[in-house]
Amino acid sequence: MKQYSGFMIAIIAVISILGSRVTAQPLPADSWSGDLTPITQSDWDERRAKHLLQRAGFGGTPEEITELSKLSPKAAVRRLVYFEGAPEDKLPPFDHSGVFDPSLDPFPPSRPATTNLAKKNGEALGVKVKASGNRRLQPVVNRFFYWLRASRLETDRISYWWANRMLHSPRPLKEKMALFWHGHFAVNESKVRDYRKHLQLLGVFHQHGLGSFREILIETSKSPAMLAFLDNGVNVKDSPNENFAREIMELFTLGVGHYTEQDIREAARAFTGWYYKDLAFVLRENQHDKGDKTVLGRTGNFSGEDIIDILLDAPAAEFISAKLYRYFVHDNPSPEVTKQLAAVLRDNNYEIAALMETMFLSRDFYSAKSSGNIIKSPVQLAVSSYRKLELKRIPGVPDFNVATRELGQHLFNSPTVAGWAQGRAWITPGLLIARQNFAYDVIYPDVNFIPTDRYPDQPNIRSVSELLAEGASISEATQPPGGMEKANMSMASIMADMDEDFNTRYGSYRGWQMALEKVKPIPRHTAGMDLAQIVKRENLQNVEQIVDHFLLRLMSVQTTTEQRQALIDALKEELGTENLEEAQSYIEDPLRKLVKQIMSLPEYQLG
Repeated sequence: MKQYSGFMIAIIAVISILGSRVTAQPLPADSWSGDLTPITQSDWDERRAKHLLQRAGFGGTPEEITELSKLSPKAAVRRLVYFEGAPEDKLPPFDHSGVFDPSLDPFPPSRPATTNLAKKNGEALGVKVKASGNRRLQPVVNRFFYWLRASRLETDRISYWWANRMLHSPRPLKEKMALFWHGHFAVNESKVRDYRKHLQLLGVFHQHGLGSFREILIETSKSPAMLAFLDNGVNVKDSPNENFAREIMELFTLGVGHYTEQDIREAARAFTGWYYKDLAFVLRENQHDKGDKTVLGRTGNFSGEDIIDILLDAPAAEFISAKLYRYFVHDNPSPEVTKQLAAVLRDNNYEIAALMETMFLSRDFYSAKSSGNIIKSPVQLAVSSYRKLELKRIPGVPDFNVATRELGQHLFNSPTVAGWAQGRAWITPGLLIARQNFAYDVIYPDVNFIPTDRYPDQPNIRSVSELLAEGASISEATQPPGGMEKANMSMASIMADMDEDFNTRYGSYRGWQMALEKVKPIPRHTAGMDLAQIVKRENLQNVEQIVDHFLLRLMSVQTTTEQRQALIDALKEELGTENLEEAQSYIEDPLRKLVKQIMSLPEYQLG
């Protein structure tokens, strides 16, 4: 890990900045705060266009900001929300590696379940049990671990594909809304274990993200990814499982305090029998409870869709309006603003686009309280940095998944059913160092980089591979480090590893090997930025202009006079001259150091 002097000072600075809600420039008095009146043409300028692009997307270049500012505020917002005048989305579809085949579905819940199925039926996952010989179940176990590894690697490829959509889309709010819903309707690969289900659910967010909240709620609830994640396969009549109903009420629609435990139990009955086959929703009629249920004071033979409609008649509009406001505006909406936005949502048949248009046009959105006060999420930090630096594609070095995971947000791998915590949760001493490391790694690619999609991150798998290559037997190669007599293992675990029917450690190794043979590698190009070309294109004539340009390009909040002067002095020292013409042949490295210094500022974390 790279070390930074003054690191604790930086943390204090971030907290101080958040407390004072620093803004990009002096903005109108707080009389605008809480005012949903649309701004007028006289209020509209490049500063507010920049704020809009940052919040409704992933930021923009100076040219993109200028272009948007030339529109009226209403036209600018409608371009982002309704895509009026925006180019068509012609981004390429996801390029599958071809790792799945129908024999993998349904995928057993565990390795023991897989081997038990193979013992019972003589085959599992499309692989027959060997008629005789040692480790008769080994090919089945290998197949089990193959899919675990292949799906994980393919899911990380989806993350790259999606990140490139965020970088390139001419309709950035479509991707930003998908990112919001990805956190709202959170799932993770360790539970879903099928990259195709993640891709399908992401498609729901892309298709319905700005449409009807009812529609996205129903489509998400019926998605195989969510049904698998919330265990609705075991939700059957006479033995309902409450996970699904609880999360729909607590996390998706109402929030704590607006329902009772009895409401959850009754609602769970309405969702009995909801499941999937491959990628299609199915209602298992023989497992569905068709009796009367009483939910939130209403009684009837309710279906799952009926329950969703009942929830939408409850305070769901207030709940989702407040959550969207916290994500796009600031983290403390007033009760009055929440009430007004909920009314907009209800009056427009729960169409999310109408709510976003109201928010993005409002004086409140551009008020001092709403500006420069949101800590960028890891994905927002990475993608917006790449956009502002005019990168053509998401770099393979540093690895996007590893970088965002170390910053606290690994796509398709939500830490809990509640998604990722927002706001100040993104900033801790360790995470702030990780953000500074990210800035360094973007500017100065790691020459020792090892691609995680080609190099297993489990030391035991690498150890098995090395020992087998040296001629060890499977039993020898799969002993725990130090030998069995030194391992801190129970005798039962040791005996399981020596089971003559299969070897779990070998299966894990072989599964990785099989997955690596099929999953397409992530391209490993570096950022490849050309800062000298930006300076030339913008016709920047002196050090002061260079610093001001990159501050304007990269920062969402205004730096202090002292910070600006320190950057000017540092760049002059690196250049060794104030004559830019003399420095043309080596200016790229000083410019990279400048950009790294800006990206390491505490204020850079704010958007």
